[in-house]
Amino acid sequence: MDRRTPADIDDYISRFPDDVRKILTKIRSTVKKAAPKAVESISYQIPTFKVDGKALVYFAAYAKHVSVYPAPRNETEFKDELKYYKGGKGTVQFPLDSPIPYELISRIVKFRLSRLHD
Repeated sequence: MDRRTPADIDDYISRFPDDVRKILTKIRSTVKKAAPKAVESISYQIPTFKVDGKALVYFAAYAKHVSVYPAPRNETEFKDELKYYKGGKGTVQFPLDSPIPYELISRIVKFRLSRLHD
């Protein structure tokens, strides 16, 4: 994969095979729908959505999964669902060989949006 910092999210997505591009494009549209006022950017060399200059969510593709950050793993309303996915304390990894739970991603984004200004 191209290691240069992507110019934008389109550039980032274009660097992956078709099947992964479709997933990344769907994640992008899911985030946009859940947080229509969020602004796209690249931070830490991965796609990022910001609200009022603050990072809302990041997402990225890897060899065998896509990740969404930060993931509310310790929040009661997400604990049961997120326990089925690998990831660190603040990340969730969705395997590329399984259906991506876009509705769950949407709920994570909406949750993050509600907590962004706390």
